[in-house]
Amino acid sequence: MMLTILLDFHWGQLLNPEFYINNGGLWLFLFIVFAETGLFAGFFLPGDSLLFVAGIYSDDLASYIYNTGYSFSNLMLLVCLTSLAGILGNFTGYWFGSKVGPTMYSWRDRFLFKKKYLYQADEFFKKHGGGAIIFARFLPIVRTFAPIVAGIVKMNKAKFTYFNIVGCIAWVVTMLFAGHYLQQLFLSKLGIDLKKHLELIVLGIVFVTTAPVIYKMVTGKSTKD
Repeated sequence: MMLTILLDFHWGQLLNPEFYINNGGLWLFLFIVFAETGLFAGFFLPGDSLLFVAGIYSDDLASYIYNTGYSFSNLMLLVCLTSLAGILGNFTGYWFGSKVGPTMYSWRDRFLFKKKYLYQADEFFKKHGGGAIIFARFLPIVRTFAPIVAGIVKMNKAKFTYFNIVGCIAWVVTMLFAGHYLQQLFLSKLGIDLKKHLELIVLGIVFVTTAPVIYKMVTGKSTKD
């Protein structure tokens, strides 16, 4: 099976959330959530779209630990595990920022590091304060660097912990529930299996979640300005 995956692999699959779920299952999914929210090199990994697709496959993913036999219980098990991975990811980013972060402003751009993203997260954090930790969860790239910036500016740990937990749970519940229940709704009411239309759905999610970031990069203005 591994040989088949390697032979069929192409780099574009790294942007496809279904690739991680089908080939890595629960454990790779949780690692991606951790890395995308806690490691600066994880900014290119799928976030919102991955959680949405995971909600569709919630029963399959829960089965890696224990299939409760009930769709809602499986979904809640996945919510707990995913929230834990995301919370730990942000704590890792915060720790990294407090230890290494200041020197990152002098790093040269590389394939897995773009200094402009650090500046964008810094500006976003200064504008929204502690709430940036919550808002950043719903913004690609920014959510990777926001906890690092929080560590750099030495944000109060208790305050960071609160916003980290609240933001992560809100993000996870929103995306997993959306995927899970929209799949059930479309399948039962319209006879449409979202699993057969994931490419279009993922493109839609990517567009919606990245539009504010792209607008900001192109115009240099906040979407609220």
